[in-house]
Amino acid sequence: MITRDELTGLILAGGQGRRMGGRDKGLEPFAGRPLVAHVRERLAGRVAEVLINANRNAEAYAPLADRVIQDAEGGYQGPLMGIYSGLRAAHTPWLLVVPCDTPALPHDLVERMVDRMVAGIGECDIAVAFDGERLHPVVALIRTALVDDLAAALADGERKIDRWYARHTWCRVDVSDCPDAFANLNTDDEKQRLEHALSEGDSGTGGEKEPLSP
Repeated sequence: MITRDELTGLILAGGQGRRMGGRDKGLEPFAGRPLVAHVRERLAGRVAEVLINANRNAEAYAPLADRVIQDAEGGYQGPLMGIYSGLRAAHTPWLLVVPCDTPALPHDLVERMVDRMVAGIGECDIAVAFDGERLHPVVALIRTALVDDLAAALADGERKIDRWYARHTWCRVDVSDCPDAFANLNTDDEKQRLEHALSEGDSGTGGEKEPLSP
């Protein structure tokens, strides 16, 4: 089993928000609350600690996290650096990573990720969410013992999540029954469409995701 006390949650909110005019994406309003507040609901009470990886506006994120952590290295080096920073900061054997702009993640995401990892213990060190067509590498459960390996990869210049995952054993977590789960919001139009879709009970539209190949 993987218990609550063995899990740390990490919300990635450290990007520059270029596709949203440089605004801090996690603090963007969505259905009356910041995007990051919706994502935090999926983790709170299900993990030992909720971390938010943020490189600005730490004071605004602080009420929504047990700890706010910055990237271990500056320069906005991308989500793999955010994941590394979370692995370094975690005090538990497992780190569950989610992005700050996915407010429609299933409420039982933690249970789904853990159940798949428990079923695959001995065969995988990373579990990656799968929507039935594509993998979503920034929604993942990762063994924190991989932190030194990731440090070495980053030192070698690696910045692609899929290539680092491919160095390890990993498995898919099927979330295909939740069509809006990975509707990631990079523009105002995408945000408005998802707000409308969720209020109407329709399927949401997601942004582009980084592909991951087995």
